[in-house]
Amino acid sequence: MKYNLPSNKKALVWLSGGHFINDIYTGVLNPIMPFIAAKIGLSMPIAAIILTISHIFSSLLQPLFGYLADNIVKRTFIFWGLLLSSIFIPLAAVSNNVLILIMFIIVGSVGSSLFHPQALGFASRFATKETLGKSMAVFVAMGTLGYSFGPIISSWITQFLGMNKMPLMTLIGFIWALMMFYFVPKLSLSRNIVEKFDFKLAFKRILTNRKLNILNIIAMLKTMIMSACFILLPFLWKNMGYKPFYIGTALFLFIFAGGIGSLLSNFIETRVGAQNVFYISMILTFPLMLLFVFTYNNYPILSLVIFVIMGFITMMATPLTMVMAQNVFPEYKSIISGFINGFSWGIVAIAMSLLGFVAEKFGITKVLILVSVIPAICSILVKELFKENE
Repeated sequence: MKYNLPSNKKALVWLSGGHFINDIYTGVLNPIMPFIAAKIGLSMPIAAIILTISHIFSSLLQPLFGYLADNIVKRTFIFWGLLLSSIFIPLAAVSNNVLILIMFIIVGSVGSSLFHPQALGFASRFATKETLGKSMAVFVAMGTLGYSFGPIISSWITQFLGMNKMPLMTLIGFIWALMMFYFVPKLSLSRNIVEKFDFKLAFKRILTNRKLNILNIIAMLKTMIMSACFILLPFLWKNMGYKPFYIGTALFLFIFAGGIGSLLSNFIETRVGAQNVFYISMILTFPLMLLFVFTYNNYPILSLVIFVIMGFITMMATPLTMVMAQNVFPEYKSIISGFINGFSWGIVAIAMSLLGFVAEKFGITKVLILVSVIPAICSILVKELFKENE
């Protein structure tokens, strides 16, 4: 089924904008969690577990919602996903009870999990074959940039307006969801046009595919670095006496640089090759993390610059990972998007649920160094990924 080019471009603009706004909410809690924890009376390990709960419910369910999205082929998940994220994540910030906090985080995170696979699937549907790489780079970059703005907005509100004003953030997501519902074209195809996928067969094909397994592992390794930084560094900086807005700004710059890296991914790939993009993204994070650890105490400005460069390098290969994965099984675009963009985050979140306890026992910086050395060691997987091209 074909769509005219103007409609494609318009839909991509609204979907990319929706990705930007949805991911604002996914980045809201990280910089202010130390202050929420202090208000409620939570320790760092417990607060870290609560943050991982957010990542689990915003990520782990994405393959399932992707399967449903590929069968439904409607805008339902995009619309309701953004609404749930925009309403419940800001409410979580004003919770005074740990159970209510967790409940709001779960509902808001499920909203993000609903949004992502269908939005990614739609973005690839609306792009032409010639513009797929560029369109996916823009779409992924917009989400990354949105994720970067979440910390700076929430930390600014916390420091200058008060945490109780956080629900004001709901307004922009609510309005954009309504506008997206109006402007994104309907794709309600009839059942005889849309192939109904067998759930078990689809997941079996995806989970047993060698190339997809490697891409999933690479996505998990990159996610591990981001998660560790976003969960642990706010506590490190708070203990050093930094205010919420400084913490939010640092996280903003890290993810913003990552968004620029995603945006330039296609440009860099055409000049150095896809294989080298993966190598650079996986190996350089380790020396950059070492430099950050050696400078954060005595040279805070220099350490911040290093931290920002690390964000650029870490996320540079993200769009390339997504495009390569979707090209393996084009008929499962939303499901595969759910695996690469969501399932990897969920698995990492489960694995890192005890991260706070480990960091409390051995030190935050030691954990960060360990986390950054693993992708460098595992960069050998890149050779396996491109072996068929040799």
